[in-house]
Amino acid sequence: MTLGHVNKLESFGSVDGPGIRFVVFLQGCPMRCLFCHNPETWKFSKPGETNDGIMHLTAEDLLAKAIRYKTFWGKDGGITVSGGEPLMQMDFLTEFFTLAKAQGVHTCVDTSGVNFTRADKDAANFEKFQKLLAVTDLLLVDIKHIDPAVHRKLTGHDNANIIDFFRYLDEIHKPIWIRHVLVPGISDHDEDLIKTRDFIRTLNNVKRVDVLPYHAFALGKYTELGIDYALKDTQSPTADRVANAKRILETAHFTM
Repeated sequence: MTLGHVNKLESFGSVDGPGIRFVVFLQGCPMRCLFCHNPETWKFSKPGETNDGIMHLTAEDLLAKAIRYKTFWGKDGGITVSGGEPLMQMDFLTEFFTLAKAQGVHTCVDTSGVNFTRADKDAANFEKFQKLLAVTDLLLVDIKHIDPAVHRKLTGHDNANIIDFFRYLDEIHKPIWIRHVLVPGISDHDEDLIKTRDFIRTLNNVKRVDVLPYHAFALGKYTELGIDYALKDTQSPTADRVANAKRILETAHFTM
């Protein structure tokens, strides 16, 4: 039996996939995105540690917490698992979604795809991805930056395997929503947005594209955790820049 390490639960999420969602935020993430609004989910749980303020739940226990709200989800809602990086807990997530699908629940993962690989040396990991995706209806994904060097500076990781993750999801016809965080001076340059759009145009599984304006609402969390917030002087994008990004990324062309 695999335990899931859960940071928090949200009963009535309205921006994490279609309809009303029960949102699970799993603990642990290898990325350090400069604009992350959940830094409290970065730290990984230590084996055997149960007094760390994190919920350690079986898939059955977590589903029991979620299914109480099923009547509120309607025909479009369901469960979304976010983080942190949920794919760092693939065994648990697969077990959880398998149980959810048995109850007729729509399943969605909000992921960066940071640990995706189909290299021969990681065949076991790739097999886990395949098992998880078989019980996943939708993925929320984002191209944090199309340029590999800027992506590494922005997140601490290269984006080559993440781009391959997008291509694999397209190959297996797995529906995705793409969400682009628009950060002034970093991810709002027209030339990069155009490259991102051109990449999106190569995919046939995109059901929706959203532009998410950067905001500094998480500054208090960083202060409380004693983590330096690199973007504390960055302002939110203007309405004109948001509209420009939506136009370039052709968000109006996609409907669910």
